Amino acid sequence: MPDRPVESNGTRAAPARIPPPQGPEEEPLVPRLVEPVPRVVVKADLLPAVSALSLVSLVGVPLGWLWAQLVPPQQSVLDARGGLTPLLVESYHDFDALGIFLLLGFAAGVLTAAVLWMPRRRRGPVLLVAGTLGSLVAAWLGVRMGASFAAGLYPIPAHPAVGDLIRTAPEIATGWALLAQPLGFALTYGVAASWNGFDDLGRRR
Repeated sequence: MPDRPVESNGTRAAPARIPPPQGPEEEPLVPRLVEPVPRVVVKADLLPAVSALSLVSLVGVPLGWLWAQLVPPQQSVLDARGGLTPLLVESYHDFDALGIFLLLGFAAGVLTAAVLWMPRRRRGPVLLVAGTLGSLVAAWLGVRMGASFAAGLYPIPAHPAVGDLIRTAPEIATGWALLAQPLGFALTYGVAASWNGFDDLGRRR
C-alpha cells in the first residue's frame, strides 16, 4: 500500500509557558553590592574630639596677646575722686577693642576649622561639636588673657596727680564678643561638609 501523506487537522501544539521560579530562586545569581549607609561614629571619635577641644582652647592665649598688641589704649583723665574719665574722642576706642577682637576671633575660628577638616578619618559632627566648644573656650580665654596683656602694656602710674592724662588698658565689656570665634568655626566646618560630595564626608577614602 503506497504511503499516503498524513493530512493535518489544522491544529498546532500551544507553546508551553514556563512560570517564573518561586521562592529563593528569584534572587539573582550575582549578588548586588549595596553600599552601607554611613552612621555617626561617636566612640572612635570621642578621644580625638577631646584632644581637639583642648588644642583649640589654647588658641585663646595667642589671640589675647595679638589683640593686646593691636588695640589702641584709651586716654583718660584722673578726677578728684580718683576715678578715670575717658576723653570724649577716646571713648570710641571701646568699639575699636570690640571690633578688633571680633575680627580676630572669626579669623581664628575659620583657620581652626580648616585645620580640623584635614584629618579625613575624623570628619563628622563629633569633631564639629568639639571644635565649636573649644572655640567658645578659646574666645573666653582670649578676653581674659588679652586684658592681662593689655594691663601689662599700659600700667597706671604709681603716684598720679589730679588732672593727669593717663593711658588706660582697653577692655571688652560685652559677652557677645565670645560668639565670633565659635560662629566662624561652625560656619566654615559646615560649608566644608556641605561642599563635600560623599555621604561619609570621605572618611573611608
